[in-house]
Amino acid sequence: MSTKRKNRDPTNNSLQRAIDVFRKSGGVLRTVEVRRAGVHQRTLYAMRDAGTVERLGRGLYRLADSPPISNPDLVLVTAKAPKGVVCLISALAFHNLTTQIPHEVYLAVQRGSEFPRIEHPPVRIIQMSPAAFREGIETHDIDNIRVKVYSPEKTLADCFKFRNKIGLDTAVEALRFYRERRKIKVSDLMRYAAVCRVANVMRPYLEALL
Repeated sequence: MSTKRKNRDPTNNSLQRAIDVFRKSGGVLRTVEVRRAGVHQRTLYAMRDAGTVERLGRGLYRLADSPPISNPDLVLVTAKAPKGVVCLISALAFHNLTTQIPHEVYLAVQRGSEFPRIEHPPVRIIQMSPAAFREGIETHDIDNIRVKVYSPEKTLADCFKFRNKIGLDTAVEALRFYRERRKIKVSDLMRYAAVCRVANVMRPYLEALL
């Protein structure tokens, strides 16, 4: 007596499960995250070959039918370096506090930590002390990807701290835009200035502009 087997397509089941994993994560995943979710690497490569996902960079994939990314550089860098924080010119641009157009993503890492390996887009790594690195981090949702960016007040303090890297004129311009475009939080500004050890440097500009 023969037993009929149910028709099953394990390949299709695996592909659909993998697609569901991508969708739940906003459409962008690193290879290590795909494996951690229980998706076999063969399935990921089959999705790539079929055009279901596209390779954004080394070890980073995105569902091909996802909506266009509004801020691709920040999303890509954050996906590749989740421990980093967007800072300086990139954070100013994000908060609309500069006329500069960053040609690379400024990314803060804690001093002594391993530098993220990112081939594209161009990244400028900024090392910060543990105390300065931890302060003022905001998390923003960009295209379903959680992106860590320093707050406007922390970014201003960082700009004065790293004025030799970005130019004092950039820091002063950002402070002027901050006064014009945002609710001024003097206590936060001075707290972050103290953390970054630039309170004495910032105070005259604050008194003049604010």
